[in-house]
Amino acid sequence: MTHFLPRLIAGATRTLSTDLGCTGCVALAVFLASCSTIPPARDEGGLVEGLPRYSLVFIIHGDGDYLYHDTLGNARTADKEVLSKAQAIAERNPDTEVFIFHEIERGHVLFLFPRHDGRAYYYRNGRLLAQKSYWRDQGESRFEPEVRLYEQFTGVQSRPPLRLFFYFGHELPEFNGAGYDASYAKRRVTIHDLAAGVRGIASASGKIDLLVLATCFGGTPYTIGALAPYARYIVASPDNLHLSYFDLEPLESLDVGSDDAEVADFADRFARHAFERLASEVQTAVSVVVYDVNDVGAFLESVADVYDRTLAAANGMSPVSVEHCDCADDSTYALPGMSEGLTILYRAPRFGRMKNEQSHSGWECWRIAD
Repeated sequence: MTHFLPRLIAGATRTLSTDLGCTGCVALAVFLASCSTIPPARDEGGLVEGLPRYSLVFIIHGDGDYLYHDTLGNARTADKEVLSKAQAIAERNPDTEVFIFHEIERGHVLFLFPRHDGRAYYYRNGRLLAQKSYWRDQGESRFEPEVRLYEQFTGVQSRPPLRLFFYFGHELPEFNGAGYDASYAKRRVTIHDLAAGVRGIASASGKIDLLVLATCFGGTPYTIGALAPYARYIVASPDNLHLSYFDLEPLESLDVGSDDAEVADFADRFARHAFERLASEVQTAVSVVVYDVNDVGAFLESVADVYDRTLAAANGMSPVSVEHCDCADDSTYALPGMSEGLTILYRAPRFGRMKNEQSHSGWECWRIAD
C-alpha cells in the first residue's frame, strides 16, 4: 500500500488537467494514506537483543483544549509538547520499551472521510518499531483500544522488571463524566475507565511500579482508591495542575532498580523535580504528592463510605453547588494518620484567599459550596 500510494497520487496529478475525474483519485489516495499504518523504522543490526530493563506507557489525552501560553507569551499545545518529550525519552533509553498513545480530536480528510482519532507508537531499544493510527471508539470500555494495541505490540514476551505508567490530561471525573472527550459529546468518562485500562495493561504481570497521574485534582481518596489495586506508588496532584504538566526530565536517562526502596526513591525524585519546575513557573498553588499504596489503604478504607455518599449527593447537584477542598478542612476526613504513606510537596498560591495556607494534607475532597 505504501509503495502504491505515491504512484496513485503522482499518476492522478499528471492527468489532472485532462481528466477531472482523477480529482477523486487524489482524494482517495490521501484518505488511504491517512488511514494506513506507517511501516516500522527498523534497524535490525542496531537493535539490542534481550529483555529491556524498563517498560514505559504514556497515554496522552489531546481531545480537548490544551492550549496555554508560556512565560514569554508563546502559544503552546500541552499534549503535543508531552508527545514530543515522550518520543525523545523513547529514543534516549536504549534498554527500554515505550508505548505512546496520543488521543486526538476526531476530524475529516477533505471534509468527507473520517480520520482516525488515536495514534500509537511502540519503541524498543531506542528504535521506533511500530506506528499506527486507530479508532478510539472501538471497544466496550474507554481504554480498550489502547490495551488491545499494547498487547499487540508487546506480544507474549515477559515484562521488564520495572514498569512505569503515565496519564496526561484534564481532571478525570469521579462522577457524571459527560463531555470529557470533545469528539464524543454523549460518551461519559470517569476515573474508573482509566482504572480499567491500567488493569488491562498491568494484566497478570503484577502491579505497575509507578503510576503518574498528570491531571488536576488527582489526589482524592476516591481516585487513588480506584488506581491503588494496580500500582505500588502513585504520583498525583490533589489540587490544580498547570497545563505544562509534570516535567519528564528524570526519565531521560533511566537508572533505577526494581526493589521497593529504589522505586520509592525514584518516585520521590520525580515528584520533587516536577514540583520545583512548576513552582518556578506558575503563580497558582503547586501540589505534588507521592502515595505509597501499601500505607494509604487504612485511610482509604476508613473514608470510603462517606466519600461515596458525598459523590452520590454531588452527582445530583449543579456543578456550581459543589467544590474541591483540602480533606483536612472537613472533620469527617481529618483523621489521625491521614497523611501516613504520603510525601507532600506544597506551595500556596501567590495571590487570593488561599495564599496564607502553608500546608496541605495531601488529599482533596468535595464539599457543598457556600
